[in-house]
This record gives sequence, C-alpha cells and structure tokens, in this order.
Amino acid sequence: MIDEEICPADPWQVRETRLQTSLLGPMESVFALANGYLGLRGNLDEGEPYEISGTYLNSFHEQRPLPYPEGGYGYPEQGQTVVNVTDGKLIRLMVDDEQFHIGRGVLHRHERVLDLRAGMLRREVEWESPAGRRVTVRSRRMVSFTQRAVAAISYEVEAGEQEVRITVQSCLAADEEQVKVSDDPRVAAALGDPLRAVEQDTEQHGAVLLHRTRRSGLLLAAGMDHIVETAGDYEEETDVRADWARTTVVTVLPPGGRLRIVKFLGYGWSTSRSTEALRDQVAAALNGARHTGWDGLVAEQRAYLDDFWDAADVAIDGDAGLQQAVRFGLFHVLQAGARTERRAIPGKGLTGPGYDGHAFWDTEGYVLPLLMYTTPRAAADALRWRHTILPAARDRARTLGLAGAAFPWRTIDGQECSAYWPAGTAALHLNAVIARAVDRYRLVTGDESLERECGLEILVETARLWVSHGHHDADGVWHVDGVTGPDEYSAVADDNVFTNLMAARNLRAAADACRRHPESAERLGVRPEEPDVWRACAHAVHVPYDDRLGVHSQSEGFTRYAPWDFPAEHPGEPLMMHAPYFQLYRRQVCKQADLVLAMHWCPDAFTDEQKARNVDYYERITVRDSSLSACTQAVMCAEVGHLELAHDYAWEAAMVDLRDLHGNTRDGLHIASLAGSWSAVVEGFGGLRERDHGPVLSLAPRLPTGITRLRFNLRHSGVRLEVEADHEAVRLRLREGEMTLMLYGERVTVSTGEAVTRPVVPLQPALPAPRQPPGYAPHRPRAG
Repeated sequence: MIDEEICPADPWQVRETRLQTSLLGPMESVFALANGYLGLRGNLDEGEPYEISGTYLNSFHEQRPLPYPEGGYGYPEQGQTVVNVTDGKLIRLMVDDEQFHIGRGVLHRHERVLDLRAGMLRREVEWESPAGRRVTVRSRRMVSFTQRAVAAISYEVEAGEQEVRITVQSCLAADEEQVKVSDDPRVAAALGDPLRAVEQDTEQHGAVLLHRTRRSGLLLAAGMDHIVETAGDYEEETDVRADWARTTVVTVLPPGGRLRIVKFLGYGWSTSRSTEALRDQVAAALNGARHTGWDGLVAEQRAYLDDFWDAADVAIDGDAGLQQAVRFGLFHVLQAGARTERRAIPGKGLTGPGYDGHAFWDTEGYVLPLLMYTTPRAAADALRWRHTILPAARDRARTLGLAGAAFPWRTIDGQECSAYWPAGTAALHLNAVIARAVDRYRLVTGDESLERECGLEILVETARLWVSHGHHDADGVWHVDGVTGPDEYSAVADDNVFTNLMAARNLRAAADACRRHPESAERLGVRPEEPDVWRACAHAVHVPYDDRLGVHSQSEGFTRYAPWDFPAEHPGEPLMMHAPYFQLYRRQVCKQADLVLAMHWCPDAFTDEQKARNVDYYERITVRDSSLSACTQAVMCAEVGHLELAHDYAWEAAMVDLRDLHGNTRDGLHIASLAGSWSAVVEGFGGLRERDHGPVLSLAPRLPTGITRLRFNLRHSGVRLEVEADHEAVRLRLREGEMTLMLYGERVTVSTGEAVTRPVVPLQPALPAPRQPPGYAPHRPRAG
C-alpha cells in the first residue's frame, strides 16, 4: 500500500518523497503520462530498475489464440493484447566510468512530482558515484495534449564540487524484456518479441525505427530527436540497429557545470499505410516538436490544462486526501480520453498492460459521463469509435442468433475477446449502457449532431437486439432471460433488474430518436411499426420485487438464494480467489453494485422508500471485489441520507490507485474508478442528476461532516456552470447565457452575472446506516 508518508496529500500534485523499490510498480502507473493516443509509464529515465516497462499506442495490439479445453459454437477464437512499443524514455548516464543506477553509489535525495496543472512529471536526484563523484539530475517529462504524436523530455545533469566527464546515452529500444506480470486472469497475457524490424533511418540528431507486429500485421514507427545545451565542447554520435538506436553525448563539466538535453519523441502506427508514409509522419511530428521547442510545448500544455481545469475542477475543503485524489482522477481520465480520436478508451487507459489493454462497458458507463461535462469532444470521439465497430457487433449478434448489434464485452479493435461467456457474452447490458451514453451526450451537451451522424444507428441496432432477445409471457409482461448483470458473482440469470431497466431505457431512447430524425430512421430501414414495438416492450418490462422482504430482487429469485457464509479466513480478500464461481452464482453475495447501480442510473424507476430499503439490504451482501462498486455505493448512500458512509466510499473510489487499495495498481490505473470518484462527489454530495424531460439538470447538494465546502464546475448545453455548497447554502453562478434547472425539486433559472443562493435542504435517512459484510467495510481510515 502507498502511504501518505511516501505520497503526502497536496491539492495540485502527487509527490513521491523518496524512492521505495517495493513500490516501483504502482508508482510507474501513478506517474504515467498519456494523451489518449500515446502513453508512457512512469519508469525511471535510466530504465532500471523497473517492474513493468511500458510505452503504449492506443489500439496497437497483437493477436493471440484463445485456448479452450472444451470449445463451443460462438466462442471467440482470437484474443488481442496491447503491445509495449518502442521505448523512447530511456536516457542512461555515465559519471566518469560509473553508470548512474539508484542501487549503486549513494542516493542522497530522490523526489518525483506529477504536476496536475502543468501536465508534467518532474524528477530530481542527488547521487554520488562509488568513486565519490556527486551529480544532480533533473528531468521533466511530458506527453503533449496539443501535438498528439509527441512526447518530450528535458534531461539536465549538474556537476558537484569536482570536474566530471558526463556521457549521456539517449535510446530507442524495441522488444524490451518484460517480467511476468501476474497469474491473475485480469492481468495482461505475456507477449514475447511481438515486433519484427522493418526499417531504420538516421534523422538530424536521432533516428526512426519501424517495426511490424508478427500476427496482427500492424506497422509502427518511433523516432527521437535532440537539442543539446552546455557551455563547453561536446561530442554527439548516433548509432542505429534493427531494434535499437542510440544518440550519445559526451562532455566534461566543471564544478557546478550543466549539460541539458531536450529529447523529442514521435510515434505513429497504421493498419494500411506504407513504411515511407509512416516514417515521414513521425519525422514531421519530430520537426514540429523541434520547431515548437521545449518551452513552447510547456506553454501549450499549460494552456490546454488551464482550459480543462476551468471547466472540470472540483474543490473540496475539509478532506485534503480526497481533494488530491479527485483531481488526480480527473487528470488521468483526461489523459485516457483526450486524443483517442475514434479509438477505444481502455479500462487501464494507457498506463499499463492490465486487462490486456481492452476496453469494456466501463468507458460508456463511468468515463464518458465525466468527459461529457468536461471535455465533450473526447466523449463524442469515443462514441464514434463504437460506431466504427458496429459491423463487427452486427456479426456477433448474428453468431448469437440475435438481431441488431451485440457489442463486445472486451475488445481492442471490435472483435469479442472474452473467453468466458457467462461474464462476457451473457452480459448484454453493455449494449444498453452504450445506448445510454449516446442519449446522455445529447442531453448534457445539447448537441444533436452526433445522434444524426452515428448515434441513431447505434440506438436502433441495440433496440433491435433487445426485441430479439426478450419475450412476452402469457400475461403480456416482457422478460429478458439468461443474462449476466453488472454483478459478476451472479451469472446467466433471468430478469436482472439493471439489465431490464436499461434495456427499456434503450428502447425508449431509440423510439424517441427515430421520432426526432424520421428521414434518417427511414434510411436505416426502420419500419414504421418498430418504434411502437420498442415502446410496448419497454412499457411491459418486468422488474422483480420481493413483497415479503420489501426490496427489489436483483434478478428473478435472487432473494430466495441461500445467504453467503463469510468464513473467518481471508477476510476482505476477493472471494473469487478463494471460492469457485459455482458456489458464488447460487448464493446471495454481490461482487459489485448491481441493483444499487440500477437505482443510480434509472432513478425514476424507484420510490424514495424503495431506494432506502434496497440500499440497506444490498449493503449487507456486497463485497466490492470490483473497483466499479464504491463510487455507485457512495452516490446512493448519499441519496438516502447516509452521508458519512458515502464519504467512506467516495474516499475508497478515489484512492484505489493513490493508495493501491486492491494491490494491482502496478498493472495500470483503474480509470473507471477514478472517473467514479468524480461521480461519488459531484453526483453523490452534489446531487447531480440528468432528467429526460423538462429542465434536464437537477441538483441537491448535501455534504458529510468531514467536508466543509464543495465547489465544482460543469459544461452543460454549451455554458459553464459553477456550483458551490457548504452545510448552510448552495450558490449557483453562470459564465454566460441562461439555464433552467431543478434545485431540491424547485425550478430555478440562473442568468449571467446573477448568483442564485438557496439554503441547503437537509435529508433525514429513513433507516440507520447499514453494515457491510465481515471484513468488507470501506477502506477510509478514521481519525483517531
């Protein structure tokens, strides 16, 4: 676990006060830099030691067979795994005849800082060689938001009190040796030597290497260029081989003398372009970066982030750790999605190889709602990516004997990669989650162009999927059977409440969209009677309810299952590591919020009393073996009045990586949970909800005792809204224009220059705060 001594709370930065080698892996993920297209793990400049060396390009992957002891019809045959591409982070240093390594000599000081406003990783080291030569090394690293193919490193060496000969070797290295990550099936499958050398070329002050993957046939180009600054003479030389390139700079520094090297990196990849075209693209990216210069890149980065924080910032008074973690989460969600440009947003972003680099429903469910309010262009691009894989989704639906489109549970390029069908293929709810994101984008941004361009087709095809899968019984009730909901400890169930309600929402959204765009619907072949069928199914959907217990049953018959007997051994550890799924599937135990998520995303389907009773019931059987759970539990606990418990869950969602709560941050960050920390605070304590009709935006801020003030910004329908709340009052301000919203159920209009202030409306919980299963209470430490 990463403790606060190593990583103290700070509102705008993440600082590692000293290097602890046992934390190399998780800190490599925490300090990762990315822009949605290119990602660099936070490895040390000199490359060693490391746990997982990683440089990633969005969607650049290798194929691999999916083995089955017993195959079956419709099982996916090919898996896809993200590739660690050519590493350009490497800068090795020789001090006289000693190579700089943190394990040799004396490390007098070592500090790294992730600056969330500058978008930069800073490092400062004071090191003494075994021969007694002392140097200070300062590096700054960035991945550009404005020049998406570019990363840059400023590397500076300062001599101590003695003259020293300095040799700096700046490298490109392909097919680096990788350590085994884990036996956990959630972690990336190992790949050995996935890249085949194609071409090498020397550039002005660097080189470009081209490689192709052996099975998927994707072409990669990686290049570097350098600017050298020092007062004295120096020598520079570049060597190039098939799998590596090295630019060497040698100089002698007097006492206090400095050598500074600015390293520019350029990356590109393609499925179809020629080697010449890709090589020229990377060379052009390097030339553009060199023309902009280090200072220009720094200024562009800061301007980009200033605009982002102006629209996205969340300010929290009273809980310094949560403040830091929420901004950390916002920053990494931006890094995951900013420049994807019609590529997927992987579950780990571009921070590590976890989940094989696959994208899941996490993106549309948790990440895109945040991006819609802060960086809507990135959200739109992610939805356009879903549209590009629609042909593959149609093919998958046909394989499953269904109409419409069945989007993949996990994928990189659109093909289903889940080898475990009860959790993958049967989890049809992901199609409704994608449809919800399409519809919500229109509601949040006020922009209908995406719906006309591609969203309508997604809504139509997913609606057709539900009609072909569901059925009416003899009484006219519509059922969706044989599905796996969000709770992966309950598989292949009938009438999962979340799935049924989301499917009904999908059907209504598709019918409404066809009414808004009748000509486009006709071009898509929507028959006149189809929207009526969709509405009828949605109206007749079955929502299981246990009258005896007075709660909703997560799926039909769930509340009659035997309770899970929590053993004394392994308290708090993931059940799937100690119990067979066969046992989990037939007991009342939840891996993650499922019925509770249904209340979060479909709030109008439940009364206030039902929400309170459901939260109380499902809190007692939910173990949160998924990082997707805590944020939703925070939101719903806040809504029913358990604000202190909501605070605990918000802390857990936000700290999943900054404190490495699940022990697997080394494999990459939990991007959906980091987005969920925003949801926990803004939707939980801010009471933010989206309504389908009337004033779309609804707010009901209420704060726990540990937070004295909350302020958050939103982009909504083209304007920027600032919400500020304490325990007494709520204040709303608008930058420009006018907005009508609901505040504690009251219709309120906010105009430019006029602050609207209302007293906080308190909420008394209907039930006492519930307990959690033994060993599964929230992680947040209590004062004292």
